[in-house]
Amino acid sequence: MNPILLYRRRLIPMECTPLKDDIILEANEDYILTKWNTLKPKKDLHHGYSCCFLKKGIKVSKFLRADNSLIYWYCDIVTYDWNADRTEMISTDLLIDILIYPDGKLKVLDLDELAEAEEKHLISSDLLKEALRRANHLLTDIYANNFDQYTEHMLDLF
Repeated sequence: MNPILLYRRRLIPMECTPLKDDIILEANEDYILTKWNTLKPKKDLHHGYSCCFLKKGIKVSKFLRADNSLIYWYCDIVTYDWNADRTEMISTDLLIDILIYPDGKLKVLDLDELAEAEEKHLISSDLLKEALRRANHLLTDIYANNFDQYTEHMLDLF
C-alpha cells in the first residue's frame, strides 16, 4: 500500500490542514488508525490516537494527557474523500461532536454550528441529513453499550 497523506477539513472556520505529523499505525479498507500529538498545545490535551471508520463516516479519537491518562473519547461525524490513486484522504468534519468521559458522561456538541453551516450553504441539505443519521447511529451504539467496537483498536495504546 502506498503511503497515505491525511488532511483535516473544517467548515467553520473554513480550513484544510495537512496532518503531516500523524503516524499511521494501521490501514485497511475498514479503518485507518493513527497516532498524533496536538497541532496546537492545550492545557490538558497532549497526544492521542484516532481511528477513522471509513465506511461509517465516524472518527473516534482517544484524547490523552501527557501522563497518558484519558481525558475523553472524542467522536467526530465526518466524510472521507480520496484522490484517484488513494494516496491522499481528506476527512471533512461535519461539525457534530460526541464526547464520552471516563465516568460515562456523554456530551453532544456543535449542533448549532451544523445549522449555521447549512444556512450559509457550507453543507448541502443531503449531507446535513447524512451527518444527523451518522450521529444517531453512533449514539444508538453508545446507548446500547456497543461503543467498544469503536475503541477496541486503541484500548492498549498510549
